[in-house]
Amino acid sequence: MKTRKGNDFMKQITLNNGVKMPMAGIGTFLLTPDEVEEAVLSALGNGYRLIDTANAYLNEKAVGRAMKKSGVEREDIFLETKLWPSFYEQEDAVEKTLERLETDYIDLLLIHQPAGNYMAGYRLMEKAYKEGKVRAIGLSNFNAEQIQEILDSCEAKPVILQTEVHPYDQEKELKEFLNRKGIVIQAWYPLGHGDEKLLKEPVFAKLGEKYGKSPAQIILRWHIQSENIVIPGSKNPEHIKDNFALFDFSLTDNEMEQIAELDQEKRYYVSTPELLKRYVEMVPPVDSQK
Repeated sequence: MKTRKGNDFMKQITLNNGVKMPMAGIGTFLLTPDEVEEAVLSALGNGYRLIDTANAYLNEKAVGRAMKKSGVEREDIFLETKLWPSFYEQEDAVEKTLERLETDYIDLLLIHQPAGNYMAGYRLMEKAYKEGKVRAIGLSNFNAEQIQEILDSCEAKPVILQTEVHPYDQEKELKEFLNRKGIVIQAWYPLGHGDEKLLKEPVFAKLGEKYGKSPAQIILRWHIQSENIVIPGSKNPEHIKDNFALFDFSLTDNEMEQIAELDQEKRYYVSTPELLKRYVEMVPPVDSQK
């Protein structure tokens, strides 16, 4: 894939249904409602326009409040959330998600896990997509075989796969499959789950010195030029600001290749049948969130 150059790199990518999506946003995993409200306000104030949340994060209400408080027009915000497995067969799952977020539509809705009756969950999303309640739909944590199963039976094609991607696990084979299908990768754990060994790789220190950037910013820029959408999470205002300062420099092809050589196919999250079974049985207390 051709590396994009310079400051003219577009901060948005066009999905396979024509919807434009920001390449960098803020993730809200493991943040409390109070932390999320402050983090989203900080992010929107620093120019972010992509926000990622999920039913299971128990902070959708806080995301909705922050969007309203920010003063940013709703149509200028790209809101992404995910349906949890125990809700896949609930006909009103999308409606309840909209209510928690206090919005009329969701820009991108994902199936959170390939657990339980995920085909029923996908049908719910397709219905919401046709009704204009959702602008795009996608998948999270699916493998190539599971994605193909969706593609073989869907009416509305998934636009995105949200999955673990970072320099230690670049998912090159999966990305080739997705490129053929017109599906974009979105990286969670884009910084390798804060692995100090990854952040201290000499190549990032060297490039950071050259460009006046931190190792984290070099990694996030590598993602952007690899056409991976990134959603690093933080509650620290300075980190939030720094994680978006990615569009004033560009890595060379040679530097991109140096980072590509770090791939170890090392994952921090490994799905198992037992884990997926637990996800189906787990019912997040979404109605009790602040």
